Amino acid sequence: MTATNDQTVTTAVKRLLIAESRLTMDPAELRDDEPLKGDVLNVSSLGFVGMFVRLEDELDVELPDDLFNGRTFTTVDDMVAVVAEATGR
Repeated sequence: MTATNDQTVTTAVKRLLIAESRLTMDPAELRDDEPLKGDVLNVSSLGFVGMFVRLEDELDVELPDDLFNGRTFTTVDDMVAVVAEATGR
C-alpha cells in the first residue's frame, strides 16, 4: 500500500462520484456533505460498488469487506472516511 494523504483520497472520491453521476464539475466544487442521492449526485448501488473497486486500484489500497459492516453511506464525507480509514489517514 502506498502512502495516501487525506486530500488525495478526497479528490479521488469526489472525482469518481462526479463521473458516476455524469456531471462536469471540478471536484473542489463538490461539498463534503453533499448527499450521494440528491439534487447534485445520483449514484446507483451498482455504481457505488464499482467506485470502490476503482478507488482500490487508483489508490493502491485494499478495502476489506468488514470495513463496510454496519456502515451507512449517505454523503461524500461518508465515502471519504471509509477510504481514509483503509489507507490509515
